[in-house]
Amino acid sequence: MVTLNRVFANTTTGCRRRIVIKLKPDIRDITKRGLHYIAENGGHVIRYKPWLGDWFSFLYDHIMSKSIFPKKFGGDIETHYEILKEALDGVQGKRVLELATGSGSAVHFLDKDNRYTGTDISPGLLKQAVKRFREAGFQKTEFYVVSADELPFANNSFDLCLCILSLNFFSDAKKVFQETRRVLLQKGVLVCSVPVPERNSVQSTIRGRLYSEAELEKSLGDCGFRFEPLSRENGALLYFKAVKKS
Repeated sequence: MVTLNRVFANTTTGCRRRIVIKLKPDIRDITKRGLHYIAENGGHVIRYKPWLGDWFSFLYDHIMSKSIFPKKFGGDIETHYEILKEALDGVQGKRVLELATGSGSAVHFLDKDNRYTGTDISPGLLKQAVKRFREAGFQKTEFYVVSADELPFANNSFDLCLCILSLNFFSDAKKVFQETRRVLLQKGVLVCSVPVPERNSVQSTIRGRLYSEAELEKSLGDCGFRFEPLSRENGALLYFKAVKKS
């Protein structure tokens, strides 16, 4: 299993300090009940339409474990967590951004020593994530109601970006990759899991736009990343990391 220990070896320090994640100069955020919302010029917060709908956000975990993984992906959710935990082994004290946080599944595979910033277009899911991260013992967390293709964060803000089971739902994956590269530090890493058509052995209908591994490699290369697939398999899912090139 390829881990990220060596990728981050030169950036690890012996001291711990609170790192403030800066927003772009023209961005203003409003905090409500533990969530950050981006405010428009008139002061109104920007709202999005989640694919599942906030009314059904409480069903998200049940749907993922009982329906999506076994029936759509032909995989296993515990194996999923195991693969990601092994891939992120040794990642501690880093500034971590997650695209489409959902209900907070990253607590299953991310060390709680990291400074975590979660994003999603669903306030309902993010509220669940806030509770889950708190119960898991994470001390440094922030949650933003924003879209992955228009991130409010300043350039070079994060060491690591996670994009777990969400890439196929973004309308423009290339724009997401460009935004991810912008907010990552030099040699920052994107870790992703996504269903790909060539691994869909059960021939299920998977929602969203599916990209092949070759298409993802090319798109990431065009956006300034070095694509590195992980060797583990889990049904229709491809696991990979992409390192920001100079």
